[in-house]
Amino acid sequence: MTPADFDPSSPQYGYPPADSPRWSHARPGGVGTRFFARLIDGILVNIVVFLLSVFLFDRDYWWLVTGLFSGVLMFGYFVLFEVSQGATPGKKLLGLAVHGPSGAPKPDVTQSAIRNSFTLLAVVPYIGPLLAFVAYVIIAVTISGSPTKQGKHDELAGGTQVVKN
Repeated sequence: MTPADFDPSSPQYGYPPADSPRWSHARPGGVGTRFFARLIDGILVNIVVFLLSVFLFDRDYWWLVTGLFSGVLMFGYFVLFEVSQGATPGKKLLGLAVHGPSGAPKPDVTQSAIRNSFTLLAVVPYIGPLLAFVAYVIIAVTISGSPTKQGKHDELAGGTQVVKN
């Protein structure tokens, strides 16, 4: 590794060059596969959110807490699975894993919390869904434009990366 590998302004901060033998087995996960993995995970979490909100709250107001449950449970779901197993069920199903910075096998709690913090936007009353949508668009655009397929959320988390197994 060279000093450039540790330079935050380097486009591949925290990662060896793409042609390095260390990374020959780990190809970055593309935006399409990552989208479908997130969709699968979102469906799983929202089934739980729906059931909890219907059974725990008055039927006239269950929809008010759905955003709160959805955001908090989504955040907890992603952090729990990424830290403990290196991938959510949706990612595992599609052959993806989340690596920590510098090629660590999985992110730590802080890194995962940072990379998934945008899911908490759903708890913001009224404008939360719009803010979350904007965050998803920014992340998709930055993943598509990155040679290592790292989104803005990966960059903010110190250089996490979603890779194909």
